[in-house]
Order: sequence, then C-alpha cells, then structure tokens
Amino acid sequence: MNDEKIITAIKNRNEAAITETITKYSKLLWSVAEAVLSHIGSVQDVEECVADTFIYVWEHPERFDHQRGKLKTWLSIVARTQAVNRYREITKRNTLPLEDTDFIDQLSVVDAVLEAETRKALLAAVNALGEPDREILIRRYCYNQKPKEIALALDMSVKQIDNRLYQTKRRLREMLTRSEGGQYEFFQ
Repeated sequence: MNDEKIITAIKNRNEAAITETITKYSKLLWSVAEAVLSHIGSVQDVEECVADTFIYVWEHPERFDHQRGKLKTWLSIVARTQAVNRYREITKRNTLPLEDTDFIDQLSVVDAVLEAETRKALLAAVNALGEPDREILIRRYCYNQKPKEIALALDMSVKQIDNRLYQTKRRLREMLTRSEGGQYEFFQ
C-alpha cells in the first residue's frame, strides 16, 4: 500500500493498516527516539515514544498531508517530537532545585536529617568544584549575596554569574547522583 492508502485505511479504523505501519516503521522510529533520549532516557522511555507515535497516528491520521512529504518522514517528525517532549519531562523531573534562598532552607532542614556520610559527600562535591564556581556558589547560597554583588566582587558580568550558577548546580547534582546512585532526594 502507498502512503495515501495506508492513511485512508487508518482513518477507516482498519487495524491491519496500523499493524502494517507498525511493522514497517518501528525500527526507524526507535532509532529516531533513541537518538534524542540516548544519554538521558531508558529503554522504556524510547519504547513509550514509539508507541505514543503510533497512538498519535491512530488518533490523528487526518494530520498527515501527502503533499508535504512521505509518511515515513511525518512519522519520524512525530517520533522526534514525542522524544523531545519525553526528554523535557525527564530533565524537569531531575532538575536540581537550588533556587535562591530555598537552597539554604533545604540544607538547614535536611542537614538535621542527613547522615554524616551524606554531609561529607555534599561537602566533598562542593569542594571539588573549581574556582570561581565554588566561590560563586558559596557567596550566593551561604552569604546570600545577589548575583549583581557577586559580579562586582569577582569582576564578572551578572549574566556570567547567572550562567555559572546554573551550570554549577547542574554539575553538583550530577556529582552527587553519581557518587551515591541518586540517593540525594533533596536535590531532585
């Protein structure tokens, strides 16, 4: 069947047409989704993106326009969109919430609960940061200095301070996650 006939059959709820589409394009869509999620997602995430793509086709076959391209291309775009959305979900879920004074509040509450090993790992991770990132982090979250104050003190722009804070928090989260297999729930 050509692309138009397949989509027409899917519009008519022909299960054989969707089954043929799944059989024909699964490997391609898997590689598209896997390319987006390779360093962040699991096999299940890739699997769900491919499945979500076929569900989307089943529910919205009218969105395919054979004049704009081939079915193969459209399915690849849908799969990539599904994977990008999944990527965003995963990164949002794993974001390190070290925003302004929340970090200090979290540390003071968590500090009372954490075991000595966890405090050591946190201190080691902060000490392992290079300069000026370590100093920027300490000035911001321990001394509660605003990025503008830090920028003046270190002869940097406010934008550089903001970027370094963002990158440092991300690296800190990665270091802690690697060192204890993700047991630092207060950073998630």
